[in-house]
Amino acid sequence: MVEPWLRGTLTEVDALRRQVMHALELAAEDVERWCAGLSDAEMNARPFGIAPVAFHLRHIARSLDRLLTYAEAGTLNGAQMDALASEMENGAFAEVVLAEVRAGLSEARRRVLMISQRSYEEPRGVGRALIPSTVGGLLVHCAEHTQRHIGQAVTTAKVVMALRKE
Repeated sequence: MVEPWLRGTLTEVDALRRQVMHALELAAEDVERWCAGLSDAEMNARPFGIAPVAFHLRHIARSLDRLLTYAEAGTLNGAQMDALASEMENGAFAEVVLAEVRAGLSEARRRVLMISQRSYEEPRGVGRALIPSTVGGLLVHCAEHTQRHIGQAVTTAKVVMALRKE
């Protein structure tokens, strides 16, 4: 199967946002392929002490929301901070986590399309310390950070599925 960035889609979108959109699309496909069939216990499993699939999927959705808030020149609200603090909580229901990551990826795609390419060089502060970045830098980080965590979620899901056979 050809990855989204090689499908010739989204040609009406500038190259930077197109690649971010393709990274989010690939993440959504990987969620469905590798994580959608996990049970609640498997979603929360920590084989060899590593972070569970549930953490990575929640972190993808929630970090995209935070990163795009910064790109939009916003500041994080209390609900976003509470969500951040709860990403590693145990006892997640698989369908709830899957619904959250699906909605988060969909909302991120919508928000990415709303960002003007004229704003890419505009400075943005990240976090409480207002670490310097730019709109373009935040968009690139949305793509690479999502791919990093989807890779970890997929790897963990594969380990969890392999343990089914034992």
